[in-house]
Order: sequence, then C-alpha cells, then structure tokens
Amino acid sequence: MQITPEALEGEFSLTTAATRLDFLSRRDSGETTLNTVVDADEDDWSSIKDPGTSLDVAEALELLALGGVVARKAHGSRLIGIRAALRGGAGWDEIAAALDLAPGEAWDLFARAIDEQVEAQTLGADAAASARDLAGTRP
Repeated sequence: MQITPEALEGEFSLTTAATRLDFLSRRDSGETTLNTVVDADEDDWSSIKDPGTSLDVAEALELLALGGVVARKAHGSRLIGIRAALRGGAGWDEIAAALDLAPGEAWDLFARAIDEQVEAQTLGADAAASARDLAGTRP
C-alpha cells in the first residue's frame, strides 16, 4: 500500500488524524543527519521518549500524508461552520474575520463549498438551496 492522503483519509477521522500528525511531528528530533539503525528490544517503547528520536521512512511519509488528510477534512468543515454561524445570527463581517478574509470572499467561499458538495453529491439540491437562502446576498 502506498502512503497517500487518499489511502489514509477513510481510515482517520479529523480528530484522529490531527492527533497522529501531532504525535509524529513531536517525535521527530528535527535533525538533518541521515538516520542510523539502532538495535532495540522489540518490546521496549522507551525510545519514543528519546529527544534524539527520528521518524523512519514510513512514519515520515505518513506524517506528510496526514497533513493532507487534516487539511482536506478541515476544508470540508467550512460549510458546516459557516452554515452554523449564519443560523446562529452571525453576519458576514464576523464570519469573514473568523476566516481571515474579506466579507465578500467569505461569501464566495461558502458559495463554492455548496457547489463542491453538490457536485460531490454529498449535499442534496434542497439542502443546497436552503444554504444559499441562509447566505443571503453577497456583501
């Protein structure tokens, strides 16, 4: 199996992917020297506490792929977050500030997210129409 975001995406929830990403990134020492093989007892997990620990190739590739998984899943949650903020009474100025965008850009992002989910068939036509109504006119 090749380690890719697509291969890992179905296996990890956002929370699990972020936790594993954090674990792997904290485990690596950041050294730039080539790894050397260290013989260790198969049941000895104390090496993960070693500040000199570095990731093996599979773990490094998993770290990279998990970054993609987290980014995709977080990107997918924007529609949910914006829709919830709008339902709660937030305005486009507030939503834009939370996204670090201009209000018109935030509205465009929401409109694109709706279109993407309709195209991916994860959002039905009625739900899309309701989300567009909730968005109102572009600020």
